[in-house]
Amino acid sequence: MDLLEHQAMRLFAAHQVPVPAGEVAASPSAAGAIAARLGGATVIKAQVKVGGRGKAGGVRLAATPSAAVACAAEILGMEIKGHRVREVLVASASDIVTEYYLAFLIDRSAREIIAMFSESGGMDIEQVPASSIVRTPIDPGLGPPADAFPADVAPVAAKLWDVFIASDATLVEVNPLIVDAAGRVLAVDGKVTLDDNAFFRQDFSDISTSPEDPSEARAASLGLNYVKLDGTVGIIGNGAGLVMSTLDVVAGAGARPANFLDIGGGAGAQVMADALSVVLDDPAVKSLLVNVFGGITACDAVANGIIQALDRLGDAVTRPIVVRLDGNNAAAGRAILAAAAHPMVTLVDTMDDAAARAAELGKA
Repeated sequence: MDLLEHQAMRLFAAHQVPVPAGEVAASPSAAGAIAARLGGATVIKAQVKVGGRGKAGGVRLAATPSAAVACAAEILGMEIKGHRVREVLVASASDIVTEYYLAFLIDRSAREIIAMFSESGGMDIEQVPASSIVRTPIDPGLGPPADAFPADVAPVAAKLWDVFIASDATLVEVNPLIVDAAGRVLAVDGKVTLDDNAFFRQDFSDISTSPEDPSEARAASLGLNYVKLDGTVGIIGNGAGLVMSTLDVVAGAGARPANFLDIGGGAGAQVMADALSVVLDDPAVKSLLVNVFGGITACDAVANGIIQALDRLGDAVTRPIVVRLDGNNAAAGRAILAAAAHPMVTLVDTMDDAAARAAELGKA
C-alpha cells in the first residue's frame, strides 16, 4: 500500500524524523488559512500517489496566504498521470542549501534490503547518473553502516531506518532530504510503501490506507486487485504473474497500460463482469485487453462474464475489447464470444498478437 506524501510525513514525524510543519487542505480557502497559521512562505503540493508532480505543475511556492489560495485553486482538480488531485499539502517553505536523495528498499532480485544515497537529489533525480547513486546492502539485524551516509545525514538516516523496520515498509524514500540555511537536515518530501501482508500486526488507525482514487476504491469494494496506472490500454488477467507479463508485453508493443487488474485464480462470470465494468469506467482507457489462461477459471465462464458485462453496460461500451483465451475450455469460451458477435470485441489467438492489437487501438 502506497501512502500519500502527507501520510508519509506524519509517519516520519512519529519516528522523530525532522519534517517541515504542514497540514492538508481540500479547498483553496482551507489552504489559505493553513498558510496564515504557518506564517511565511509555503509550498502547495498535490497529493497523488505518482511521481513527477513538480514537472506537472503540482508543486508551487506561495509567498503569502492569498498566493496559497491561488496556487491551491490551480492544483486542486488537476490530473497528474491519470490521478485527480483532491487534496494539497500546505507546508512551510525551506531555505534549501543542499539536496540529497535517500531510500531504503527491498531489492527483490538480489533478495536483500539496500540503502540508496545520492548527493544529487531533487526534481531531476531520474537524470542523475547511476554511478552517482551509492547502493549499500544492509543486514537487517545490524541496520545501515555508519559510513553509508555523510555525518550530518546519518542521524536522520537512522530514524528513517526505524520507520522502514517498525512500519513493515518495503520502501521509504526521501527526495529531497535537505540541509537548510540553518544547517538542519529535513525530509521535505516522502514516499512510503507498506507491506499489506503485515497489516495484521500494525496499527495504522490514524493513517487512512484506503484508496483515494474512486476506481481503486470501487474495485476494492468488489474484491478486485486493481491498481490505476497512467496509460490508455486497460488490462484484465487471471493471476498476478500473467497480468504483470501482459503489462510488459503491452509496453513492448508501444503503448502504456492504464491499470493492473487481476481477477484471481478462481474468478467466475460475475467477477469478470465487475472487472470489465471497473476498467471501462476509466475515461483514459481507449482499448481493453482481456488475457486469460484458463485453469481454475474456465474460459467459458470468462466468456459468459464478458457477455454479461457487455449486456449490462449496453451503449456505454464504446471502446474496443481484445480478448485472448487459452487453457481450460478455451475453445468453448471462444465459441461463446464468436456466437455473440459483439461489434466491440475482437478475438486474438496469441498473447503477443493480442497485445499488439490492443496497443494499436489504445494509441488511436
